Amino acid sequence: MLGNEAAARGLYEAGCAVASSYPGTPSTEITESLAEYGEIYTEWAPNEKVALETAFGASFAGRRAFCGMKHVGLNVAADPLFTISYTGVNAGLVIAVADDPGMHSSQNEQDSRHYAIAAKLPMLEPADSAECLEFAKYAFELSERFDTPVLLRVCTRIAHSQSVVETSARAEPPAAEYVKRAEKYVMMPGNARRRHPVVERRTEELRLLAEDTFLNRAEPGDRHLGVIASGTAYQYAREALGDGASILKLGLVNPLPEKLILDFAASVDRLVVIEELDPVIEDHCKRLGLRVEGKNIFPAIDEFSQNLVASALGLPAPSGRTLGEDVPARPPVMCAGCPHRGLFYALSNNKVTVIGDIGCYTLGASPPLQAMDSTICMGASVSGLHGWSRALGRAGSGRAVAVIGDSTFIHSGVTGLINIAYNGSDSTVIILDNSITGMTGHQQNPTTGYNIKGEPAGKIDLEALCRSVGITRVRVVDPYDLAQCEQALREELDAAGPSVIISRRPCALLKYVAPKPPLAVAPGKCKKCKACMKIGCPAISMRDAGASVDPTLCVGCGVCAQLCKFDSFDTALPQH
Repeated sequence: MLGNEAAARGLYEAGCAVASSYPGTPSTEITESLAEYGEIYTEWAPNEKVALETAFGASFAGRRAFCGMKHVGLNVAADPLFTISYTGVNAGLVIAVADDPGMHSSQNEQDSRHYAIAAKLPMLEPADSAECLEFAKYAFELSERFDTPVLLRVCTRIAHSQSVVETSARAEPPAAEYVKRAEKYVMMPGNARRRHPVVERRTEELRLLAEDTFLNRAEPGDRHLGVIASGTAYQYAREALGDGASILKLGLVNPLPEKLILDFAASVDRLVVIEELDPVIEDHCKRLGLRVEGKNIFPAIDEFSQNLVASALGLPAPSGRTLGEDVPARPPVMCAGCPHRGLFYALSNNKVTVIGDIGCYTLGASPPLQAMDSTICMGASVSGLHGWSRALGRAGSGRAVAVIGDSTFIHSGVTGLINIAYNGSDSTVIILDNSITGMTGHQQNPTTGYNIKGEPAGKIDLEALCRSVGITRVRVVDPYDLAQCEQALREELDAAGPSVIISRRPCALLKYVAPKPPLAVAPGKCKKCKACMKIGCPAISMRDAGASVDPTLCVGCGVCAQLCKFDSFDTALPQH
């Protein structure tokens, strides 16, 4: 199984009853896999904060619950996270967080172990799929035994790699009885002050557990080198070093053991901590007074590898094989027929400052469109535009917009729009409605009308929502129609007050979206002006004879044909 599938299997076998998450690579498949088990109520929530509060509500009611997210999603969920550390749980509550060293699909490299330390919560870190299953299952026992939410940390390589697992039957415990206890669950200051010492005692009890638990184990080998590692770093160390080192593998990464580490350090000549990103374990060892190596020989950025570990330790590393020729770089681009392309072309063509957001449309920042000026975090485009508008005013800048996807708008953009409406800035927000959560692999969201299982569900009317918060100028455009996009853009930028443009067309990769016949360039008509290349469509290339369309990629959107002044493309704008 994939690590994510295995984690889901562990949650299922442990009797998880409710799961609420927000999709975020590399965590998404945990919840998608949970949705395949009919015994578990599973949902996509509008954002991670709502998801964690929902999962806590289920735990509060007495049923085992789960919430999953990626590392930046934990930032969104941090508000409830820190307080439910104080309240504890009724039934078990497991929170999976997937870190992304190397930033394969993220805007930062964030080490979620810091959240476990700051919130004073136990964190488990599996090193393969078998441990994903085992640790997820055990996390519920730990949660209920110590009256605490439990964090399960995976990373991209563990989440998306496969290894063998052994499954077993589901064992669903009886629901925990709900007993009204305001002093435990109502976190007003008086009660919170009494709960904090409980958290500190719990941390000390967990620290004792860390000294003698199957989650942490010493693997004896050559005593000249002792390595402390967890998660993926453990796998790299084991593969690079074999029996050439003794290894202390840590599966409980917060709180960390003390005596176990001191005893291990005493048994080896040289002590090295191998950990991706921040020196969490290394700093712990130094606080114990140990002489230890770590970030002095290993980087604090990016992913590690077997060769990197070997080289850092002065061991020979295989050079590997090459293809014998240089392979051109293939940076990610918007797909052929992507509905965002036409709108981004209009923005670029009109030299508009674009405050962007998180989604596959962030690729609009890439050449040749280069139609994005900033991307920070989910929802930041809308709030950022308001600040831009207030700082410069229409006379000072005027030509700036926010772009945000439909799912991201529901996640955290709508509150920024409320701020724009309430405080009345001259701001134009463009919602890129492609009828799906595209970036993480086509998950449903509250604007699509379907739930995680594909069943009919409540559907938000974006136009009505925007008007209800106080935006009176709301219009819808088809991003395949360049003239319509340009007209709407000019009119809304010239208008006073806030406005919303909804760019609406389904993602071209959705199964129900039937492509139109591919375009072709009429022989002899192309003048090689390269106007069609300005949209950056991967289906179009320039050959000796001029522009050429790859019929295996083209979906017949017709955007390129609207740019050609010589009618080289033998198609018209598709009607719908």
